[in-house]
Amino acid sequence: MRQASAVHKSKLYEQVAERLGDAIAAGTLRAGDRLPSVRQLSASERVSVSTVLQAYLHLESLGIIETRPQSGHYVRRRERPLPAEPQVSQPSATAAPVSVSALVARVYRAASDPRIIPLGAAVPSPALLPTRRLNRELSLLSRESGEVAIDYDMPPGCLVMRQQVARRSLDWGCPLAPEDFVMTCGASEAVHLSLFAVARRGDTVAIESPAYYGTLQAIEAQGLRALEIPSHPRHGMELDALEAALKKRKVAAVLVVPSFSNPLGSCMPEENRQRLVAMLAARGIPLIEDDIYGDLHFGPRRPRPAKAHDKEGLVLLCGSFSKTLAPGYRVGWVAPGRFREKVELLKFAQTVATPTLPQLAITAFLRDGGYDRHLRSLRRQLSSQVQRMVEAIGEHFPEGTRVTRPEGGPLVWVELPRKVDSLVLHSRALEAGISIAPGPIFSAQRRYGNFIRLNCGFPWSPRMEGALATLGSLARSLA
Repeated sequence: MRQASAVHKSKLYEQVAERLGDAIAAGTLRAGDRLPSVRQLSASERVSVSTVLQAYLHLESLGIIETRPQSGHYVRRRERPLPAEPQVSQPSATAAPVSVSALVARVYRAASDPRIIPLGAAVPSPALLPTRRLNRELSLLSRESGEVAIDYDMPPGCLVMRQQVARRSLDWGCPLAPEDFVMTCGASEAVHLSLFAVARRGDTVAIESPAYYGTLQAIEAQGLRALEIPSHPRHGMELDALEAALKKRKVAAVLVVPSFSNPLGSCMPEENRQRLVAMLAARGIPLIEDDIYGDLHFGPRRPRPAKAHDKEGLVLLCGSFSKTLAPGYRVGWVAPGRFREKVELLKFAQTVATPTLPQLAITAFLRDGGYDRHLRSLRRQLSSQVQRMVEAIGEHFPEGTRVTRPEGGPLVWVELPRKVDSLVLHSRALEAGISIAPGPIFSAQRRYGNFIRLNCGFPWSPRMEGALATLGSLARSLA
């Protein structure tokens, strides 16, 4: 407890700084919390603005807080050791049938339980999304749209929605026209339709390794075989390995996530994208490009899709607004190039149409510039949350743990010590009220037994920090 005489002798700004420091030390103000504005603190402490500024400068000089331009003062995050990154993956060179759906179902059942801390499924927190604004748009449109809202929106889909996506393609550095797009029920359907359009049962599709389990399920559902290609944690699919594989066996298509892949978070360099498109075009092999995370870059520029280098119409570009606006609206799209007519027919045969009202609500949001403002905020929040997750893993997980350093998206891929069985860890974590995604669901060959994927899509909080500490303790007990 501070002595009264000491408080009396200290300068006024030091007293203010000390009270704030005590609140931070006690956990009342936590790392990353925004401090009151200078005027707010001046009023509450009944001191001058200059005294508050001195107090903040004093705390900043001690490394306790930090100033963010045009944003305010924040409690500084404590420095934590950062784990090393995983190595390039080394999957088997053999194409394999896929059987992961039963395992994936276990993960999703856990993710749907509101009592569970959701580190498993790759879904953004509703707190980060413009839910109220979209719901207002939806309510207004349902009253004013008349028959348009309830009629079938036949393929290629809602024209005003396709116009907005085409305008956004200018920002991607990949200018496309409204007629280039077919609207779908999320990116998942876009990928399914693309696979149906370019491959037949028994064909082989080359994919990244590890790969998103939704991709594996799509391959499984269509009776295809998956050829896993080694992937770098930062740069994605190893193109030398892909080229070697293409020389040895027939591949019907290549399916990749160049921008912030799931689960690695890797981002394929521009020159690699150009090389990939050229390599496949020379062999007449279609490229299915899943660009669902492209808008969630942490850097100054959005990565250009590989589609930007497509001169032959062989790239089928897939995307959606599920990870940035509204997962439940299921508004996605595909720009299928030369396969457009076939994809339209498959779309009609599979789901007939994409629901109209959600498309119109998102169109209204895009039209007034709300989407760009929202994206800037969402990227900042995700970048901070990813950094905190990596730091917490470094602090709480067993020695020898490795974790990726994504430059976009909401996911991190964690390599645990070899003795840790991620399926066992998954079960024990569920018992503790935490969901995770175990590594084997990201491989047709059930590899990555000591890996897990974690979702950073929820705001950091004491509950989240506690979940990471618990998860690290469980991992240490298995190691």
